[in-house]
Amino acid sequence: MKRITSIGEILFDIYPKGKKLGGAPFNFIYHIIKLTGKGNFISRIGNDDQGKDILDYLKKENISTEYIQTDEIHKTGAAKTNLSKDKIPGFVIEKDSAYDFIEKSSAVDDLIENKTDCLYFGTLAQRNEKSRSTIQSLFNNRVQKYFCDLNIRQDFYSKSVIEKSLTAADVLKLNEEELKLINDLLLGSEYSLHNSAKRIAEAFSIEMLCITMGSGGAFLFRGREENFFQSKNDVVEDTVGAGDAFASILCIGFLNNWKINKINRLATEFANEIVKIEGALPRDDKIYDTYRKKLNHENK
Repeated sequence: MKRITSIGEILFDIYPKGKKLGGAPFNFIYHIIKLTGKGNFISRIGNDDQGKDILDYLKKENISTEYIQTDEIHKTGAAKTNLSKDKIPGFVIEKDSAYDFIEKSSAVDDLIENKTDCLYFGTLAQRNEKSRSTIQSLFNNRVQKYFCDLNIRQDFYSKSVIEKSLTAADVLKLNEEELKLINDLLLGSEYSLHNSAKRIAEAFSIEMLCITMGSGGAFLFRGREENFFQSKNDVVEDTVGAGDAFASILCIGFLNNWKINKINRLATEFANEIVKIEGALPRDDKIYDTYRKKLNHENK
């Protein structure tokens, strides 16, 4: 199995009735670890009660804290979350959080150089110069593949960050709104899902490009191959973390060279299981038991 590392934010999604652990890079690697038994996560938390809660949770779940840095100045990240009538989350993300100050270190360098085959990253953790320089210093490394899940949040992005992220990426996942944004920022042409997606893939040498549209399905593009899959889901608690669940199967399928129709189907089905629960992460491992069997079957 390929060795997957994720870098970026870990934070608490604050709901009216409580808090749930989240952050796209963490959600992604949590699924990877539960599904494959291995994976590493690089982030930074505050030396505060929220940070201690995160460490306790990771230890309880047997997830390594070796690359979780502790910040004595900045507090653990948080995002206030409100759900629309369609159960779609809106976020108000706190600035200057600990994950904005991820430091480059010899331990991080060793992890990337010697223990990582695929590095996952996004754009939110690149909003601050400190974490941005750390993440971008890991581009063009010995890592075999780079997986970029754009995850545009509020106004925490720039043309430069998007360009550098796409240039580094072998796999790019984004939703249709993000595709339109990239089309306007980088292509400056009339928008068309197929044409814009293909032009971006060609311009940035993207091996696999995924466009998600929530309940409207997802498109996968790989070279001249194209696949669309949509699955109806009648049970929706909330859609928080659905994209991260999709990304985890997308990454596994890409690294194992599955056929794109299988990747899209399994990723969509897994994401549909996550929208049935509150928050991004299941309370128990039943869903992972089911999908480990499916993944093992696909890898035979």
